[in-house]
Amino acid sequence: MLSPPKAVMRAHRVESPNGSREDPYYWLRDDARSDADVIAHLRAENTHTDAVLEPIQPLIEAVYREIIGRLKQDDASVPARYRGYWYWARYETGREYPIYMRRADGADDGEAVVLLDGNAMAEGHPFFQLANYEVSPDNQLTVYAVDTVGRRQFQLRVKDLRTGELLPDIIENAEADIAWLDDNRTFLYIEKDPVTLLGRRVRRHLLGSSQPDPVVYEEPDESFGLAVERSKSERYVFIGSESTTSSEWRFAAADDLGTTFEVFAPREEDHEYQVDHLDDRFFVRSNWKAQNFCVAAVGVASRADHGRPDRWESIVPHDPQVLVQDFELFREFLAVSERSGGLSKIRFQRWGEPARHLAADDPAYTMHLGSNPEMDSTVLRYVYTSLTTPTSTFDYDIRSGNRTLLKREPVLGEFDPANYASEFLWADARDGQRVPVSVVYRKDTPRDGSAPLFLYAYGSYGLSMDPAFSSARLSLLDRGFIYAIAHVRGGQEMGRHWYDTGRLLNKWNTFQDFIDVTQFLIAQRYATAGRIYASGGSAGGLLIGTVINTAPQLYGGAVANVPFVDIVTTMLDESIPLTTLEYDEWGNPNEADFYRYMLSYSPYDNVRAQDYPPLLVTTGLWDSQVQYYEPAKWVARLRERRTNESPLLLHTNMEAGHGGQSGRFQRLREVAREYGFVIALARSEPGARGLGPGRETDSISTRAPSPGSRAPRGAS
Repeated sequence: MLSPPKAVMRAHRVESPNGSREDPYYWLRDDARSDADVIAHLRAENTHTDAVLEPIQPLIEAVYREIIGRLKQDDASVPARYRGYWYWARYETGREYPIYMRRADGADDGEAVVLLDGNAMAEGHPFFQLANYEVSPDNQLTVYAVDTVGRRQFQLRVKDLRTGELLPDIIENAEADIAWLDDNRTFLYIEKDPVTLLGRRVRRHLLGSSQPDPVVYEEPDESFGLAVERSKSERYVFIGSESTTSSEWRFAAADDLGTTFEVFAPREEDHEYQVDHLDDRFFVRSNWKAQNFCVAAVGVASRADHGRPDRWESIVPHDPQVLVQDFELFREFLAVSERSGGLSKIRFQRWGEPARHLAADDPAYTMHLGSNPEMDSTVLRYVYTSLTTPTSTFDYDIRSGNRTLLKREPVLGEFDPANYASEFLWADARDGQRVPVSVVYRKDTPRDGSAPLFLYAYGSYGLSMDPAFSSARLSLLDRGFIYAIAHVRGGQEMGRHWYDTGRLLNKWNTFQDFIDVTQFLIAQRYATAGRIYASGGSAGGLLIGTVINTAPQLYGGAVANVPFVDIVTTMLDESIPLTTLEYDEWGNPNEADFYRYMLSYSPYDNVRAQDYPPLLVTTGLWDSQVQYYEPAKWVARLRERRTNESPLLLHTNMEAGHGGQSGRFQRLREVAREYGFVIALARSEPGARGLGPGRETDSISTRAPSPGSRAPRGAS
């Protein structure tokens, strides 16, 4: 096997109030990203990764060609109406970035104009992200947020939509949030701390002004982040202060150019809420005495009641079996995104009438609210997808009850959803909880444990990993893979308690759930030990790191994308972006109980002398969410301590951040590399030091199941 780079060890101790640890690879941290030794080491790792993957490059290229071959390259989104214009995004064949369009209501398509062309804006930049744009109330200007490095320190620019010219106003180091005031000359934005990259101050910018932008609000608590937005009614602007478990919102009239903000409900520990406006009432999604949240209302004029949840009018009562995720206000009705039984659903009700639910067609699916910017609409737009159903956009007419399919994501080639089956399963965890598992496979895939299985999970921040369609995933399924999503604790698939029992001093539940799901899939003959390939990214990469430290024998390989693997060191350092914001997620290791607990699962601190499965690790040099040196140190320690020589690969994208490459084809190349890696492993002999065949064979199947074949029980 090719000789990998070996990081030198330099003595360094990481001190804390609760103990110190030796970290010989700490030198790989270079906040300036310019140290010659660090850059040389990362490039050596990239060279090694390229050399190891070179024999399977034909396979990776074949997978990439398949993925882009299913993609309709000149596709466009469904237009959404807003303030007398229709807005949408479109792609051009062979181009990396979307072009944002609009046309006036009643005009034909030939009169559409380009708002922002991502391809032209990206020229000369190895990385490019257009994160947000907001059109002024009079529809004449737009403010947009761009990042050309990958650190999520956005530059705000203003474009005159009448002339196409850029105004001289430039704002650096901002969040992507923007909220216009009604004069069409003033907007609110959030200034970031240049070191921690946290949003600290809301400023008010007047176009053309040479004076410093006045601070409208400064957040004093470093465990809170900031948000700014307009109400859907466009009558108010909001400033949100939010931590992991608490919220505080301020409001001001959108025509108040002095922006005199009032606190809606003062922050309280463990009270999270969000607020919107309709007519003479504010509507609030709140978890006050409601773990799974409820929706309530209070009069705009009832100032004394705003901070008194006990005086709010109940609109959607709390249900311990149903998580209220979001809501959308309309003049005639209310729509609510909710979750029960592990799956997302949409309920709607005309004011004063009983609630109803939109129907689903699959055992494992995702349903969420679409783009609904206009309060006067009597049509609800929503998005539906499943593991076998491409993303579909629907309009539901509240008055008639008619549902219209506006668009289903096209999948080019020979894709036929009838050839695939999905299941929604329940795995028993060791503490008696039942963990949801979404599974998809071709109907002609054997269910005797012989098929390779790709297992994905995330399990943090209350983010639910809903079962959704992926045309890229077909390159696994058509090669006989089974694909599964473990909906482990730390997400909110089963309600808020699912999140609360997967964070802080309950974090081990996340990792044990993943291992228990793995063993369940083995017991149910979906796969066998050593033929399961685990994948996760960011906090999901922490999951992968802990799992392969704990139960490496179960997995034939793993992929950890931008993994958060040195959690104790990072959470001890308040200068690192996100640290203080996430004490309520992971804990503060300056406190002894948290220090010991976090140390018990930290992937970097628990690498031991044992055999590890093959591992592909990715990171971005400019990543602001998980610093590049965490995965670099982790790989170095794995090389130092492991007892086998299976592939251990680190790839650093030298021109990107947390999200990887920014262009759509560039991102798909990264997916093809990940899939090619696990496909090659699945073709290798168990315990082999290298990767399997790199040439494509007849193993890819596009045939339909034979007429006599039958989908397994529970399949759709």
